[in-house]
Amino acid sequence: MMNRRGLFATLAMLLTAALLPTPAMAKDFVSDRIAVTVEGKGADVILIPGLSSSPRVWAEMTAALPGYRYHKVQVRGFAGLDKGGNTEGNVAAPVAEEISRYIAENKLGKVAVIGHSMGGTMAMMLAARHPDQVGKLMVVDMLPFLGAMFGGPQATPETLKPIADQIMNGMRNSPQDAYAKQLEGTIASMVATESMRAPALDDAMKSDRDVSARAYGELVITNLMPELGKITAPTTVLYVTPKGAPVTDAQMDGFYQASFAPIKGAKLVRVPASAHFIMWDNAPFFQAQVKAFLAA
Repeated sequence: MMNRRGLFATLAMLLTAALLPTPAMAKDFVSDRIAVTVEGKGADVILIPGLSSSPRVWAEMTAALPGYRYHKVQVRGFAGLDKGGNTEGNVAAPVAEEISRYIAENKLGKVAVIGHSMGGTMAMMLAARHPDQVGKLMVVDMLPFLGAMFGGPQATPETLKPIADQIMNGMRNSPQDAYAKQLEGTIASMVATESMRAPALDDAMKSDRDVSARAYGELVITNLMPELGKITAPTTVLYVTPKGAPVTDAQMDGFYQASFAPIKGAKLVRVPASAHFIMWDNAPFFQAQVKAFLAA
């Protein structure tokens, strides 16, 4: 028979476990485009990860910044989740609309939205097309017109389509070994922190190739600059100078300033000592920026 000390210890353990916040699926919301997990209590924050990524990219940040209710979005087809309604056609634009529906059906009002990479594209779509739902916007290392990096600032969806098609065909048709090797190289260039490359690679390898390919192709030909003027939410943009890129910090600053000029008062911050996954490569700096953004 358990003695009193053991009984109290067991009860204390069970009570503590019951009180700890645990992620839960969003109640009463069914979607064939996204899955949403909710954790914490406080003001609502929507978190959108990037291409072939999962909500695990936010784990360190949310642990360091309690006091908010985080809604972590995962795109179907990424990181092992079934592709559902993302089986064909565009991915980013319809997912942005689905996030809008999630906000409306859960009566969240104006929320803070943080998006990384492709998630930043969807965050910009949401803020521009549904300004009544976004109270604050943070874009993490993403431009409103990614295609300019491939075809120059004068590029159009028509001139970029052959490039997008080439990228998509390569992603779909590469032999598995070659595809895995390419992903390893890509992750190594995007995640400077070696210990964090494994989870990013795991997410990418578990992502449906066709969904990722179509999403990437869509990003290449999507130009959101004409829509940025519709964004009314206070906006913060974090970005890096990619390692090995043939540009200086000053040139990257100028490129981002020109790209986000239509958003009045946008705060642009170049993050030092970091590759694309800023939340891992310079976690203290990133968390300080998010803390200030959410508290403002």
